[in-house]
Amino acid sequence: MGNIDISVILIFVALIFVCGISFSKSGKNMKSYFSAGGALPWWMSGLSLFMSFFSAGTFVVWGAIAYQSGWVAISIQWTMCISGIIIGFVIAPKWQKTKAMTAAEFITDRLGYKTQRNYTYLFLLISIFTMGAFLYPVAKIVEVSTSIPITTSIIGLGILILIYTSVGGLWAVIVTDVLQFVVLTAVVLIVVPLSFDKIGGIDNFIDKAPDNFFQFVNEEYSPLFLVAFGLYNLFFIAGNWAYVQRYTSVATPKDAKKVGWLFAALYAVSPLVWMLPPMIYRILNPELSGLANEGAYLLMCKEVLPVGMLGLMLGGMIFATSSSVNTTLNISAGVLANDVYKHFRPKTSDESLVKVGKLATIILGVITILIALMVPYFGGIVEVVMTLAALTGGAMFLPPIWALFSQKQTGASILSVTLISLSINAFFKFLSPAVFYLKLDRATEMGLGVGVPIVLLVIFELYFSYQQKGNNQYTVYLEKMKHKSGVVIDDTSEDNKKGARVIGIGVAATGLIILVLSFIAESGALLVGSMGLLVSILGCFIIYKSLNNR
Repeated sequence: MGNIDISVILIFVALIFVCGISFSKSGKNMKSYFSAGGALPWWMSGLSLFMSFFSAGTFVVWGAIAYQSGWVAISIQWTMCISGIIIGFVIAPKWQKTKAMTAAEFITDRLGYKTQRNYTYLFLLISIFTMGAFLYPVAKIVEVSTSIPITTSIIGLGILILIYTSVGGLWAVIVTDVLQFVVLTAVVLIVVPLSFDKIGGIDNFIDKAPDNFFQFVNEEYSPLFLVAFGLYNLFFIAGNWAYVQRYTSVATPKDAKKVGWLFAALYAVSPLVWMLPPMIYRILNPELSGLANEGAYLLMCKEVLPVGMLGLMLGGMIFATSSSVNTTLNISAGVLANDVYKHFRPKTSDESLVKVGKLATIILGVITILIALMVPYFGGIVEVVMTLAALTGGAMFLPPIWALFSQKQTGASILSVTLISLSINAFFKFLSPAVFYLKLDRATEMGLGVGVPIVLLVIFELYFSYQQKGNNQYTVYLEKMKHKSGVVIDDTSEDNKKGARVIGIGVAATGLIILVLSFIAESGALLVGSMGLLVSILGCFIIYKSLNNR
């Protein structure tokens, strides 16, 4: 990587950082700091949900699978599209109607504080591993691109993410998410045609691809795995506390539906584009093995991107991952401040609670850095991601979702399902192979992870129906909802306009960077210049709309 690429990275990092901290004065109270006032535009929330779920892990985890197994990586990601459709129709509007700022607040209202307290401890424990799994891939990408040691990358990136997340709150997360989407989409649309050109075209790609490279499934990622992983994605995207924030931060149930549908639409199209470069790299260099295939995406980019564009790609990946990390950091800190600290000190002012949230962000961020440093010792990022999915997806996130719709479930039944499911999953993951020499394959492991909580919840539902007793917890919840229905949403029109304006400025500036780079590109100059012009026009259009939206 040359000096121009490094300079572009630094310029882009500075641009994103400035956009993020420009909202330092917006988080004056808990609602503005942790939910952007509760009236976030649906398109911003939808793009943020996509980028928060996306992350650089997409390039590393799914890129490694795409390099190794081909079309299977696209099949896996299409399950996310199906999940988004279901969430948009059914689950997202239901979350918005709870009028809760966090999923933890809903659990308190519906199932009681004791249940919420236990879920909070579990969520925070799982979150630090999840954030570590998000932080590691981008450090891997930096290592592949710049030869900076991965330990140095993890620490440096972690500190950078901590600063602007703790300062800007949810608005910083949302704005930088949208910028990441535009930047990465623009760069990948440049990478794909240049990659095909590098290997002699699409026909050559098809002819030289390994056997079974275009099959939808294979032995490791079987149809059973796709079904189980699809259910996991449904539970995870619908119930992960960080993503629930995207449904509760918009103004109406209709807007919440649009958030889910936008996510689905993006995942219907994006896997076709995102996964092609590592698949093409398999033709160019079929020799990668072991954990080396985690760098396939960036290696393809290094082969074809003109000078400066690799730096922009890397900058986009860095902050795409920061989106995944800071989204979880923001909601975790919000839970600690709003649902834990405030419970013990209910008279604490909003200003003090925001300070508690910022301190919690820093502490959790430091722990995240430590976890990321340990990822290689857990068997690599693919193993970590799949293990977290199998262990926690159904167990943690399905029971609270079930409580959104069921009048019969209690705090005790919901928490029991989670604890029993986690225990069974952990037994077969860790104890069974060591003690009984019984190791489940990936499909069975994923199926068990989502199947056990479903069966247990159905059993409880039938049991409560047979008893035919009233549920006092649900009666109390209905009373709380009557009170919340009269709460007026914050006037956030000015923040929304500012958010759109900052996004427009950031997009236009990025387009200008791409346009400038086209003049020094040795190859693909017309493609790069055209993309830079389109991005600049898009940025100017967003600025115009924000200034004229009265």
